Parts: sequence; structure tokens; C-alpha cells
Amino acid sequence: MKFKNVLQKLLLSLVALHQLDLGEGARILAAFIFPATSRFVIINAIIRELVKRGHEVTFITPHSLAKENLGPNYKEIVIGWYPSWNRMKELTNTNTVIEMAEVNKLTFSRMVHVIGPESTDFAFQTPELQALFNAKDKEGKYDLLLVEQFVNEGALILGHLYQIPAITISTFGYANYFSQIVGIIYPWSYVPYLYMPYSDRMSLWERIGNVFMSSADDLLRRYSYYPEQDAVLQKHFSKKLDRVPTIKELEANVSAIFINSYMPLASPRPLSYNMIPVGGLHIKEPKALPENLQKFLDGATHGAIYFSLGSQVRNADLPPEKLQILLDVFGSLKQRVLWKFEDENLPPNLPANVKIQAWMPQTDILAHPNVKVYIAHGGLFGLQEGVHYGVPILGIPIFGDQYSNLKRGEKSGFALVLDYKTFTADELRSSLRELLENPKYRDNMKKASKIIRDRPLGAMDTAMYWIDYVIEHRGAPHLVSVGVELPWYQFYLLDVIGLVLAVVLLPVLAFCVLLRKLFKKTSPSPKRKVNKN
Repeated sequence: MKFKNVLQKLLLSLVALHQLDLGEGARILAAFIFPATSRFVIINAIIRELVKRGHEVTFITPHSLAKENLGPNYKEIVIGWYPSWNRMKELTNTNTVIEMAEVNKLTFSRMVHVIGPESTDFAFQTPELQALFNAKDKEGKYDLLLVEQFVNEGALILGHLYQIPAITISTFGYANYFSQIVGIIYPWSYVPYLYMPYSDRMSLWERIGNVFMSSADDLLRRYSYYPEQDAVLQKHFSKKLDRVPTIKELEANVSAIFINSYMPLASPRPLSYNMIPVGGLHIKEPKALPENLQKFLDGATHGAIYFSLGSQVRNADLPPEKLQILLDVFGSLKQRVLWKFEDENLPPNLPANVKIQAWMPQTDILAHPNVKVYIAHGGLFGLQEGVHYGVPILGIPIFGDQYSNLKRGEKSGFALVLDYKTFTADELRSSLRELLENPKYRDNMKKASKIIRDRPLGAMDTAMYWIDYVIEHRGAPHLVSVGVELPWYQFYLLDVIGLVLAVVLLPVLAFCVLLRKLFKKTSPSPKRKVNKN
């Protein structure tokens, strides 16, 4: 049975490779201008694979890959860093990223809508992008544009300038506003808003909250975010183009969206042909661990716990009281603890069973059989890695999509979640013991791991197949729903609803008016009282 599955995947991989003429690689322009480090986990993986498969890639990025010596097919245009975290902290009135746990969801959503146009404008002013905008030899120079589907939709203008199809990459998975981009409708009754801690089975009050946040986000995008992005395009291209396309028009020409998600880490929802789930494509076969980490984990006879809050949240910024809770609980365990901690000189009272290090090879650690629990903030990449290697998760979400990511894991029975703002030592200790001692979490995680691995084609091969497909079919317009072209009142059938209401209500109204007139005619006139003198 296993041999049959391996053979099937091998044949499907050969089909994907057949799509690519290795003698004539495509010329791909990849524009990723938002500097958040974590998002480049999937982006850089795709860039490396494209170059490996013989494509010529021009990579616009704030993160250079020059040290990797990717070869003559790779060219990069390194642009300046938009100060995203400083701006985010300013907009949310916080001093550290970890304080964003106190920021409400509507403020966070609005903050994202502000940094989008600002970071796009910042990048467009760089000499490197100005040179691309003003180049004379645009026609026929590239075959495809890759852009992140996040806050820099303005970068899609490159597809318009160079007359090439575009594929976008959603590094954070699904979002409700994708429904308008691809021309389908997401039912808010069971499709949760990205930043809310809801599953697909919501209570009445959760559905009310979901409708409020989803509709508020739609209104902000339509009447604030898109006009601000359009203003950036007008600023930079009104003198270069006879007519500057709007963001909505540019998005309508997107050939496909790669979604950084896959079952069971996202609940079932409507998908269009051009929405391609590729979650986990950054995960590679585990490598040998450094000797000190290998020895530490091999010696964990009672198992080990791996603790990391990702690349954006600094453990060193934890308040002293939270830090003390973690140290006390970790020191009371018989398990060993590997803790990704940015300042290796801290904390001074480190328990003997705890090892800290500023950087750790996360996927290689999670692949070690002695790692029994993964304490994570719920970022999508770490969650995918934990599920891939079958390690139960204790989630401590801080901001953004981490709440909904972990909610899905909790609902699936392979994760527990603590509230960062309120968790106590007893709650942390109890949760760790539950995950370590109750076999149901590891069993559920094994099921989830089997699901995320069981695909007709590997995640990276899937991405490469559809890139080749869009190039081969010159943008593959047959994948795009006509819904992207409809005005909003047609998209939501408001014209039909209005007509139905008119057909039903107008006769009723006319009948009521007629009855009123008849009643007046048949009613006896009141007698006038005659005054006698």
C-alpha cells in the first residue's frame, strides 16, 4: 500500500515536471516589498525552487539572498526597509510587539490598512523600483509577476506595466475579503474572520461578532483602504500613464492566489478554481541537529518541550512576572525544555533542565522523537511545522491571525490555548501535564499530521505546477470567475432582491392605498353641528 502511494506521488511529480521545459525557463518578476521577516519563509522557498528548476528570477526584496549564491538565473533588486514594526507600535500605542496582545481586533485591522498604503508608497519611491517603472524595454521582458497578497496590492501595477499575468501569495492563509477578489461569497455564518478566535462552529454571539468584524473590514477596504492605495498609484503613475488602473481592476486580473494553508489547519469553505492551497511548502526533510542540541534532546529520557514565540515576538520583552511564571513551571518539570530566547545571558536563575539559545533550527527540533510538546504563539508557519511532525501544541497567541489558527487546533483536539494576559503558573503547569500525559492529544495530532501530508501532489510541486500552468496558458483567464467583474449590487444580488421586493410590495402598497380611498368614500360624513343663536 505504501509502495503504491509512493509510486502515485512520483508519477504526479513527473507530470508536474513535464509542464516545465527545462531548456527554456520562464522569466519571472517577483515583487515582495513588505519587510516582515516571517513572511519570507514561504516566499524565499518559492524563489529558490524556481531558480533550481531553471527559471530566471528577478527578486525585488528587502531581504537579500546574495549569500546563498543561487546562480546566474537569479537577480535581486534589494530595496530599503519600511519601518513596519515601529509604525505598528506607534499606531497601536505599544512599546513592544508582545504588548499587541492588549490591542483590540478593530484597531489591529485598521492598523494593517494604514501600513499598507504607507509601505507601498515607501517602496515606490526607491530608486530601484523607479528604474523598473521607467524602463523603456518592458514588452516581452518577463512572463509572470509574483506578488504578496497582503498589504502591497499596489505592486500589481508591475503586471500592468509589463503586460504579464500575476499570481499572488497569501502568506497568512485565508481571509474573508478574498471572496471579492476571486468572485465568490464566503458565508459569514461559518467562515470566521481572520483576526477573531472563532472556529467554523460559532455561537450566536460569535456570529454577531463575526458579521460585525467582516462587514467593518469590507467597508474599511472599500471606502478607506482601496482609495488610499489608489492615491498611491495616482501619485506615482498619473504622469506616466494615460489612465491609471485602480487596485480593484488590478486584482481582477490576478490569475491565481496561492494560499498558505491546507487541511486540517483551515475549515472547509467555498473555493474558486484559482485559489490554490500550498500550506507547508517551506517544510523540508529534517537535517542533523547541531551537536549540543542533539545531545540535549537525546538525553531527555522523560521527553522534551520546545518553546518559541517566533521571529517577531521577543521573549526578552516578556514582563518580569510572566518570565518568572515560565521559569518556575519549567523548573518544576521532569522534562527538558528548549527555549528560543533572544538574550542568551538571561535569565540568571535558569533551571538546570532548561536550555536557551538565540536561534534554533525549529523544524529539525520538532522532528526529534523526544520532543513531546511545542509551546507556540500560533503563527501559521510554526503551526504547520508542529502538525507536520505530529507534536501537540500549547498555544499562547499574541496578535493577528494567531488566535484563529490556534482555535482550529484546539477544536481539532491537538492543541490547548492559554490567554497570554491572564495565564497563571497553575494553568501553565496543568496544561503542560495534560498535553504530556493524556494520549488523546498526540493521537489527534497524528491524525492531523497524516491529513496535512496526504496530498495528490506535494505543496511545492503544486505551486510549481500552477506557476507553469499560468505561464503556459497566458494568464489562464478561464480560471477566473466572472464575479470579479460584477458591480457590488449585482455580486450580492441586491438588484434581484430589490426587484423581488418591488414586485411583492408594490401591489400590496397599491392595494392598501385603494382600500384607504374606498374606505373614505363609503364612510359617512360627520354631521356638522349648527349653532343656534
